[in-house]
Amino acid sequence: MEMKIFFEGRKKINAEFNGQIISTDQPSQSGGEGTAPAPFTLFLASIGTCAGIYVKSFCDQRNIPSDKIFLTQKMNYNYKTRLIDNIELKIHLPADFPEKYKPAIVNAANLCAVKEHLKNPPLIEVNTYTAD
Repeated sequence: MEMKIFFEGRKKINAEFNGQIISTDQPSQSGGEGTAPAPFTLFLASIGTCAGIYVKSFCDQRNIPSDKIFLTQKMNYNYKTRLIDNIELKIHLPADFPEKYKPAIVNAANLCAVKEHLKNPPLIEVNTYTAD
């Protein structure tokens, strides 16, 4: 697997992967134009959206309507460490959601691949190469 990261101008940094472009930008207060999410925002969103696809798949496999289900993600920023130190995901279920599936849908959300990678983060190496 390989992504190409390239610069579009000002603070716009994009990634090309599998024929798709993932655009990022910085907010105006950070010198960007605010035309796309910042990279860290995409990282945070990947946690909730990943859990969301597992919740959606769980419902689809059991023919449970998911149109009234949504997730909220709350992040706690630790000002001392300048890092997010807690993320809470809440799965909002309609009143008619089958009670017997509530623990299982939480388990499904916990299977999120992004969360699994955070448990065992990959080694990230940064090197330079001279263009040919």
